[in-house]
Amino acid sequence: MTPEAKAPVPAQGYVAIGDKGLKPGALGYMSNLVIGIASTAPAYSLAATLGFIVLIDGVGVRAPAVLIVSFIPMLLVALAYRYLNKADPDAGTTFAWTTRAFGPWIGWINGWAIFVADVIVMASLAVIASQYTYLLFDWQHGASSATWLILGSIVWIALMTWICYRGIELSANTQMFLLSAEILILFVFTVVALAKVYSGNALAGSLHVQATWFNPFALGLTPLVLGVLLGLFIYWGWDSGVAVNEESRDSAEGPGKAAVLSTVLLVLIYVSVSTAAIAYGGTKFLGANSGDVLNALGKNVFGSPWDKLLIIAVLTSASASTQTTILPTARTTLSMAKWGALPEIFGRVHPRYLTPTVSTIGMGVISALWTALLLGFNSNQNVLNDSITALGFSICFYYGFTGVACGWYFRRELFKSARGFVLAGLLPVLGGAMMAFVFIKACIEDSKQVNAYSHPFLGVQVPLLIGIGSLLLGVPFMVLCAVKFKPFFRRKTEVAPPGLI
Repeated sequence: MTPEAKAPVPAQGYVAIGDKGLKPGALGYMSNLVIGIASTAPAYSLAATLGFIVLIDGVGVRAPAVLIVSFIPMLLVALAYRYLNKADPDAGTTFAWTTRAFGPWIGWINGWAIFVADVIVMASLAVIASQYTYLLFDWQHGASSATWLILGSIVWIALMTWICYRGIELSANTQMFLLSAEILILFVFTVVALAKVYSGNALAGSLHVQATWFNPFALGLTPLVLGVLLGLFIYWGWDSGVAVNEESRDSAEGPGKAAVLSTVLLVLIYVSVSTAAIAYGGTKFLGANSGDVLNALGKNVFGSPWDKLLIIAVLTSASASTQTTILPTARTTLSMAKWGALPEIFGRVHPRYLTPTVSTIGMGVISALWTALLLGFNSNQNVLNDSITALGFSICFYYGFTGVACGWYFRRELFKSARGFVLAGLLPVLGGAMMAFVFIKACIEDSKQVNAYSHPFLGVQVPLLIGIGSLLLGVPFMVLCAVKFKPFFRRKTEVAPPGLI
């Protein structure tokens, strides 16, 4: 297996079809970068999570330090994506790479981890998109009604599923527009908030920025780990830019480079916006409005009617991420079907649009059902809040395996150069080990009622029930697939071809 060459430009009127039926060469480097950043939903992630990080006992104003620490394992795992994609630009990403490195069983369960993480987060994304649509038009009843939130969420999921179904170029162009609006508004918010802090026009609890806010060594281990688990959720999603590798120009190089750069840009966005938010509102204000930090701040930072800008930022963020969550999930299940690990029906591709059909529509339908069930049986959204914490387990699981898989897959090449040893071996494996540590520590901490929003179910805390339970749910499905798809589960492990690093 050798790195894929740069996709040739097809003649006019001719559509090149890749190995899986996807459209090669449809996306450029900038599209990979935009999809990677948009998938993390910066504005939504901050609005939904920053207040909860601040509320963790022992964190407070040091939330920016937590976000800096959370960035480190993400950067190291992004290096793993960079080098594994160089060896095998497969739309299945972690599924394909861990299958090659560790065998079909580990590969299959990692594909499942990607799937369940994306389904779980879709409820939160769609609810926020629905809620902020109503807030944009000052319809408070709709924004607080479970029935209207369910209806709005289903509409958003259906719309974004249709865009993903309709073609990868439409998806990329939509992302470019939504992300541009989102980043511009966050930049303006940061500048205006800090200007008001230092001109004495901020809220009563405002604070001047201190260097200690960025010092992770001032944090205890437990608050740091709990903060990082939420921080991983904030960063998670940049790998979507790699999942469209088979539809990208320079598929072996561009998506991997975009993954690394996207994590760097994200830490700059998150640290600057969180610093401005804490400085302007103070920790008490952020904690009191933890469920909707940016909306609460917007009313004070911008005033009416300009406070609608932050509502638009969160709305575009959540809707963009809803779309870019469907993209990688559909491509993961498509890849698994093409490898013979899932029923062939999941590998169907539209003959005209060259996008996964059953995998895309199926993801939309399952996400809509999950969202309706979650809100229908828990209208106060406590379980929805716990699901955000639960996401950390799946994220740590498949990101961690990806980091370790990189070092193992390239093991015969690592000692040929110091650069290769560090970038393709030591750092990715270290990133994987950090993910494993957070996973184990989070299991311990999330077993305590104080760290959950819902009451335990059958004695098990809800974050553990959703996070670990969803992973374990994949085991019986994997066993059924092993019986049905024996050739795949008899695959042997592989090592990287020489010369790639």
